[in-house]
This record gives sequence, C-alpha cells and structure tokens, in this order.
Amino acid sequence: MKISWLPCLVGLVLVMRWTHGSEEWGVTEVNAATSVNPLLVGLTLIPSAAAKGAVCLDGTLPGYHLHPGNGSGADSWLIQLEGGGWCKDISTCVFRKKTRRGSSNYMEKVIEFTGILSNKPEENPDFYNWNRVKVRYCDGASFSGEGHNEAAGLFFRGQRIWTAAMEDLMSKGMYSAKKAFLSGCSAGALASILHCDEFRALLPGTKVKCLSDAGLFLDAVDVAGGHTLRSFFEGVVNLQGVAVNLPAACTNRMDATSCFFPQNLLAYIQSPLFLLNAAYDVWQLQESLATKKADPHGFWQQCKLNNANCNTSQIQFLQGFRNQMLNAVKEFSMSKENGLFINSCFAHCQTERQDTWFENDSPVLANKEIATSVGDWYFDRAGVEAIDCPYPCDKTCHNLVFSRNHNH
Repeated sequence: MKISWLPCLVGLVLVMRWTHGSEEWGVTEVNAATSVNPLLVGLTLIPSAAAKGAVCLDGTLPGYHLHPGNGSGADSWLIQLEGGGWCKDISTCVFRKKTRRGSSNYMEKVIEFTGILSNKPEENPDFYNWNRVKVRYCDGASFSGEGHNEAAGLFFRGQRIWTAAMEDLMSKGMYSAKKAFLSGCSAGALASILHCDEFRALLPGTKVKCLSDAGLFLDAVDVAGGHTLRSFFEGVVNLQGVAVNLPAACTNRMDATSCFFPQNLLAYIQSPLFLLNAAYDVWQLQESLATKKADPHGFWQQCKLNNANCNTSQIQFLQGFRNQMLNAVKEFSMSKENGLFINSCFAHCQTERQDTWFENDSPVLANKEIATSVGDWYFDRAGVEAIDCPYPCDKTCHNLVFSRNHNH
C-alpha cells in the first residue's frame, strides 16, 4: 500500500446543491470547479421494458442518457449507474415514486455529462470519446429488487431494469464492444459491484472492468452503539426481494442483508474491480454513523456539517471508521487485478463531478489525480493501490461542507 504526504492547495468556494436520494442538502464546496459549457444529453426511455415488467417504482418506463462514441472510442462503452439512496419501507417507497428516483415522469429530460462522462479530453482524458451512458436509477434497491406491492402500487423491479437497459444498449452496438467499463456512484456504486460479473458475462472477449465510487458502505457501529445501516439495509433487502439476486456463493454462507454490504460481497466478485472511496465518507457519517436517532442531543451536528468542527474524540471515532474500511479491503487489495484509491477526505462520489475527477486542483494520491489513477488501472498502464495517510494530512481534498442538514 502506498502512503503519500500531499502538498497544500488553495481553492475556490462555491455554494451548490448536493442531492442524495429524496434529500437535498445545501453544501458549501471547498476547492470546487465546474465544467465549462458541459455536454447536455437527452433522456431515452426503454419501450421494450414494459413487456418485461422492467419498470420504475411507479410503473413508468426506465431510461438512460447515451452520448455516442467516436474515433478511437467508437467501439468502447462506459456505463454509469446513477446513485440516489434506497427506500426501505412502504412509506419511503411511496414518497420516492413521486420523485425522479422512482418515476421517469419526474426525471430531467436533459442532464449534464461531466467528470467521467465528459466529452472533452482536457476533462476526461481516457474516456472522453467512448460511448458514455448514464442509466437512471428509479427502483430504490441498487438495481437489484424483484417484487410487487399491489396495494401500494409499487414495483420492485431493479434487476429487470438492469437487464432491460443492458439488452437495449446491446442492440445499439454494445454487443461489439472491444472495451467496456461499468461504473457507479453511491447506490449506483453498490449496483456496479453487484452486477460486475453479470456485465462481464454479457461481453465475452471484451476487456471488461468495473468501478465503485463511494460504494464501500460499511456494516459499522454508529455513535450510539447501534447498527443503523444494517437495520436500513435489512428493510431494503426484505421489502424489495433483493435476496434472490445476490450472489448465491455469499447467501449460502451468510444472511442476505450481510450480502448487500460490499465488504462481504468483494470476496465473491471475480471480475477486475476498482474501489474509489473517501475514508471519511460524509454520507455514511450523516446517514449511518451519526443520525439524529443515534445522536438525539446533537453532539455530532456541527462535526457533520463541517469536518473542521470535529473535536478530538469525534476524530478518534472517525479514525476507527477509517480503520474498519482499510481492514475491509485488505484481502481485496492483494489481487493484482483490483485497484484501490482511498483518500482521507470528507467527500462522497468523486468521479461524476469535474472538480474531483480531473482539474488543476483535483484531489491527488501518490501524485495522481483520480482520473489518472482510474485510467492507469483500466488500461493496465500501472497498478493502483493507493491509501492516504490519516486525516488531516491531505490538503488536496474537496471536503463537503453543509449549510443545512437533513437526516433520515
């Protein structure tokens, strides 16, 4: 493992909206930069999905955004699975089906392609001219559910959506891909892990690898000594019938909820996989470790909003969380096929945003930006097993600072 001490960079401050699931948080972003004149790509619905029952939570058609490749990238495909939380019970799923996370009726008809989806070589040097696809997320179970609740009008069809989307893209030329890369952010990153081997099996003879960005959700103890995320995931798995779509090699050995956690899944993924994660993932800090329920008196409130406000005991707790993350990937990192980039930042999702993917002041580790590290690994230019030194040594981070806070 590589430990690197990183130079200090001074950046800009930008106020932005950061969305996860049905929540919108006000964020003050440090070291932020945006793409200039970003590519706008329209939404394509999948008409054939209806006959297969491959529908969003509310029964509407699923969809994706596709920008065709050109030149040397014409026969290469990058698939980005959208993230956006999960729903664990009838009430949260009913709420979700009235948003873009559960219905194509509410999805943006056009979205920006930035970061790993950018079409500019100066913003995305290795994948800019590939066929690039963003598959929209509207099932609430990381593209892995199978079920139906007629009384609530809910369709849990994540696995079918995955299959329908892949079949549609195969018909549009992906079947002849020479190179293919499955990626995802957050809930989409968990989906990328879950579907990595399926994706590779679709494309025999193709160079296929997978990327998980901010998907290393840990079965960790929260600040009150409970298991907030385990309880949440158990609801998702049970409600949406996820167990039938989890690797049998895992579910034969442990319960289905455990097999929804990446730390337990990794041992069963046979395809090359790259894990990109912040060691102090802010989504996990806010929604798993220090929720309002686990922290009723608000002891963690200011720390959650801004890492600079964390006291010594809170940092010590978070160092323990980082240590759990490093232990979870220890065996995974021993395979030369796999890649690893764990930086000591308070962030969440670093591939889709231009400022963290590839800019002049982007985060670096072992003297490489995230885009360079991922590209080096995908194209076998170099092995990448980079783990940062503990907070606060890394001054290149783009830490998320929140102006207000919502918790489940």
